[in-house]
Amino acid sequence: MLGKRILLVLVAILMMALVACDALGGQVQQAAPEEAAPAEEEAAEEPMEEEAAEEPMEEEAMEEPAEEMASVEELTILWAQWDPADYLAELVKDYEDVAGIKVNVVQEPWGSFGTLFNSEMAAQGTNYDMVVGDSQWIGTSSSQGHYVEMTDFLDDNNLTDTVTEATLTYYGEYPTGSGTYWAYPTEGDANGWVYRKDLFEDPDEMAAFEAEYGYPLAPPETTDQLMDVAKFFTRPDEGLYGSAIYTQVDYDALVMGAQNMLFSFGADWHDGNFNPEGSVNSPEAVASLEYYKELYECCQPPGMSNAFFAEVNDAMIGGQAAMGMNYFAFFPALENPELSPYAGNLGYFVNPAGPGGDQFASLGGQGISVINFIDDDRKQASFDFIKWFGSDEVQKKWGDLGGYSANKAVLGDPAFLEQTPYNAAFAETMNMVKDFYNIPIFNELLFAYRDPVAKYVIGGEGTAQEALDAAAEAQAELLREAGFLE
Repeated sequence: MLGKRILLVLVAILMMALVACDALGGQVQQAAPEEAAPAEEEAAEEPMEEEAAEEPMEEEAMEEPAEEMASVEELTILWAQWDPADYLAELVKDYEDVAGIKVNVVQEPWGSFGTLFNSEMAAQGTNYDMVVGDSQWIGTSSSQGHYVEMTDFLDDNNLTDTVTEATLTYYGEYPTGSGTYWAYPTEGDANGWVYRKDLFEDPDEMAAFEAEYGYPLAPPETTDQLMDVAKFFTRPDEGLYGSAIYTQVDYDALVMGAQNMLFSFGADWHDGNFNPEGSVNSPEAVASLEYYKELYECCQPPGMSNAFFAEVNDAMIGGQAAMGMNYFAFFPALENPELSPYAGNLGYFVNPAGPGGDQFASLGGQGISVINFIDDDRKQASFDFIKWFGSDEVQKKWGDLGGYSANKAVLGDPAFLEQTPYNAAFAETMNMVKDFYNIPIFNELLFAYRDPVAKYVIGGEGTAQEALDAAAEAQAELLREAGFLE
């Protein structure tokens, strides 16, 4: 945008000269004030077209003083309170040196993050310029005018090509498959697995496993192997269990865990036309849920009937589990020697492939979006910041600080892959993520699935088919009421 600013300075100088001529008898006609652009996609995207900055400006645009375009001195980003937000707060210090604009990262505790954001949007607030929000928010925020559309900006600045296709789709696109984007992938994340190398590489354990199962003990590559390994290491008399998985029913943990298997068993949430019946309760979906329940019943450490990321990490740190399912964002704690006695002695692997070879992992992480209610100068400044953030050089530093980049250059960099014990598995997973619904009623759809599934998996009620039939029926009714399904 430097060329545009230079041009505007020249315009300002020209106007001063014209005013001087007017004082000497010349006649300068005052242009009408520039009309405010609608708070829609055009208002945010028009300044992004760099080519337009080099073309002759219209009279109204020429009247705008250069000082106004340079008036943004601070930008504010809203995010949840966690380590990646701390990394971003450190990273943005560089931007002030580059652009002369201070960027503040405001962190809100996870429990109130969504509430604060929703309240701000309901009030059409301007306290924040950008938000790093969940992928599920995109449908509501785009359809209700909370976010500025980013499609042309990302395309014009080649940012769509810098991240993996899967992350661009699930962090930024709405409607899915439309090629319309509302966010840029910021904190990449997904479900992966951790395992204890001291167990897997023990010669006696290796010999015993191969004798029992007929193949070498190694990080599982398939769901069949995952079940074998989990059962092999389940030894209640030793206080050791095969795997720690998500079971929490407070929000979405159980759904995200079961979703890993749903996708990898060849099933999906709907048929592509928002009809869940025959998809979410398909034979493949039933088999995936039966598998998840078996993994829970055979191999989950005791006291983990309501487990999420903290409980899984605790099971690994406490030596209760041989393997654990968790989001990559929470693996760094396991490599902290002050917290974990197994630090430096753990390995990591991607979610295994299902019976038919399908292999996916539940999406985590967030994308950054521009708030639609701020003025055009702040929108422009926000887009300039995102362009800077999305550059390969800055994304490398983001990864160095501890952020999880979706940038392809970073994910393919040997230095990044070797930087931590889990980075290689993370990079592989960024090409195989899938997500839950991101439409405005995602919350209702989530609970419609979670509740019957929890009764089956955790409560032991009924069958997988009955649970998923109930989920499909409830989700279909919600989708009909919302107009997504006839």
